[in-house]
Amino acid sequence: MKILLVEDDRTIAAGLEYSLQQDQFATVLCHDAVSAKKVIVDEIEQFALCLFDLSLPDGSGYELCQLVKERSDIPVIFLTAIDDEVNVVMGLDMGADDYITKPFRIRELISRIKTVLRRYQKQTGTKTIIEIENVRINTLEGKVYKNGEEVLLTALEYRLFLIFANHIGQVLSRNQLLERIWDIAGDFVNDNTLTVYIKRLREKLEDNPQHPQIIKTVRGLGYKVGD
Repeated sequence: MKILLVEDDRTIAAGLEYSLQQDQFATVLCHDAVSAKKVIVDEIEQFALCLFDLSLPDGSGYELCQLVKERSDIPVIFLTAIDDEVNVVMGLDMGADDYITKPFRIRELISRIKTVLRRYQKQTGTKTIIEIENVRINTLEGKVYKNGEEVLLTALEYRLFLIFANHIGQVLSRNQLLERIWDIAGDFVNDNTLTVYIKRLREKLEDNPQHPQIIKTVRGLGYKVGD
């Protein structure tokens, strides 16, 4: 599997590249946003995953992530020195799949990479069209429609709704939802964050968000979609 690594610190980049190659990953290394953008535009279909430093001398990992997600459904992990919830959540909202804060242990990063790749491989086996009440999900397009009209969801809202859609009739606890959204990077997430995303989904998908018929609350247990 081939990984696009973008890191401006040449010492960190060299160590990462060596470790990834030792773990049987092929790598393409860029030290700035300009060269990374060229690779993304010309060769993104060759990669299984992207590792982006959040702060680059001529840009940011955010814009690279956005460019990738416009062209391909492959995972993006941020490398960041900013252990800041607002920046992390903003990155996840843009479609990033995980983040790891510097300094990090290389084995932890490799573990995160393999976890994200496994999740993507599982998702390729899911149904392409999922219908729930008057809502339809097209997983190939990554889009959600209500009564035939597209509903604009953030990447994180879409991922959360897809988790529900892949577990029709199953009660999912709040912990299960958080684990599935952020995998092992969930230590910065609190219950309030999940509550906000559930509320946003209901406002966009339910006919009456105050009396939800799609994402139902199962008191004391969690949430359920479908019967």
